[in-house]
Amino acid sequence: MSRPLLFLDVDGPLNPYAAQPERRPEGYVTIRVPWEGDGLRSPARLLRVWLNPAHGPALMDLDYDLCWATTWMERANQWIGPVLGLPELPFVDFGDRLFALRPDGVHWKAESLVAYAAGRPFAWVDDELTDPDHAFVSAAHPAPFLLHFVNPRLGLLEGDFHLLSTFAATLTS
Repeated sequence: MSRPLLFLDVDGPLNPYAAQPERRPEGYVTIRVPWEGDGLRSPARLLRVWLNPAHGPALMDLDYDLCWATTWMERANQWIGPVLGLPELPFVDFGDRLFALRPDGVHWKAESLVAYAAGRPFAWVDDELTDPDHAFVSAAHPAPFLLHFVNPRLGLLEGDFHLLSTFAATLTS
């Protein structure tokens, strides 16, 4: 059996964007990333991103195949992965589902992640997970899964890594 997937969101789990804006969390570095706007509502600007370089080795130590599940898509390999010391990772291309609202309240990423997993066990770390997401994945995905909310004020913490490790271990026992 192949290893489970770990779907990684950037903003929230890896970039605790909701932390106090004037206080970078301990252990984090700041990068400034040029972000293209849509030209009308949001012009191009520099985004402040806080990343903890210790997260890269901790993620690599987990028994998962890592995959970006973020609006950053391929840009995560350009801007986020190198700071964390991660190799180039596959990413979910959300295409026209990017930010598409669903009337049932299910997160716009959920359907794409279930399709990408194609029956493989997975864990998904995100700061926007809700009960409708759990219900949707339960109904649509036949394999074990873990949807794990990460507080966007704190980012990934030691307990989150422990939970992910425990979940992966249950799949091999």
